Amino acid sequence: MVFKKILLLIVCLLLVVSLGACAADAEESNKNAARAAELISGKPHKLPIEGMVTMVDIGAHSCVPCKMMTPIIEELSKEYDGRAAIAFIDVWEHREEGSKYGIRSIPTQIFYDAQGREQYRHVGFMDKKSIVAKLTELGVK
Repeated sequence: MVFKKILLLIVCLLLVVSLGACAADAEESNKNAARAAELISGKPHKLPIEGMVTMVDIGAHSCVPCKMMTPIIEELSKEYDGRAAIAFIDVWEHREEGSKYGIRSIPTQIFYDAQGREQYRHVGFMDKKSIVAKLTELGVK
C-alpha cells in the first residue's frame, strides 16, 4: 500500500514538472513569435541578431517590388523562427537606416552569418527559393 502511494506521488511530481516545462516552452514560443513579428514590422532594430544567421530586407511598404516581397518575408519569418532572424526595415519611414546599411536602391537584401559578418547582398526582388538557398548556404537547417 505504501509502495503504491509513493509510486503515485512520483508519477504526480513527474507530471507537474512536465507540465511546467511545456508551459515554459509555450511561453518562449510566444515570445519568439512576437519578436519575429516585430522584426518584420518595418522599424529599425539592432541587427544582425547576435549568434544567429540574419537576413535583412531593406525596402518600403509603398514600393512595388517591396510589396511583392512582403508575403515572402512574412512566410520566412514564421518558417525560420528560432533558426534564423528575418527582418524588414522601411527606409522611407526611417530614412537614416538607408545610409547606415549603404543602400542605393530598394529592395536590398543583406545576409549575415551567425558571427554578424555580411556574407551576401542582393538588390531588387528576390524570390523565396533564392532566399532559402542563401540561408541554407549560411548553415541554417
